[in-house]
Amino acid sequence: MAGIDGFGTQFKRGDGAGPEVFTALADVTNVSGPGLSRETIDVTSHGSPDQWMEFIGGLKDGGEVSLDVNYAPANHDALVEDFDDDAPRNYQIVFPDPDTTTWAFKAVMTGFEAEAPYDDKLAATLTFKVSGKPTIS
Repeated sequence: MAGIDGFGTQFKRGDGAGPEVFTALADVTNVSGPGLSRETIDVTSHGSPDQWMEFIGGLKDGGEVSLDVNYAPANHDALVEDFDDDAPRNYQIVFPDPDTTTWAFKAVMTGFEAEAPYDDKLAATLTFKVSGKPTIS
């Protein structure tokens, strides 16, 4: 397979209820992340073979997720509540592949940047810091 068209990817926000209901955010034009990374721990010693540094895996970081949206205040201003909330909220990214792969994660909104150019559409970039381990299903 050469690739999968990204059209139809959804970013969903959980309502915090039980059972939790996820609602797709309107007018998303781009989804980036999560940007997984991992620290390394230097375990080099005087006995390391051939004077090569040695490492083991350290703490993992779920990174960030960023969204670009066609900004519509009526659709997106409720997300300012997420920015004001200190507790992580549940989110999902649902991909349009045949298996409908879903990345689920808790995150804290860390950025909401709107722009209103005189010669283009209203737009906004939303940034979320992943808290804990994302799950893929």
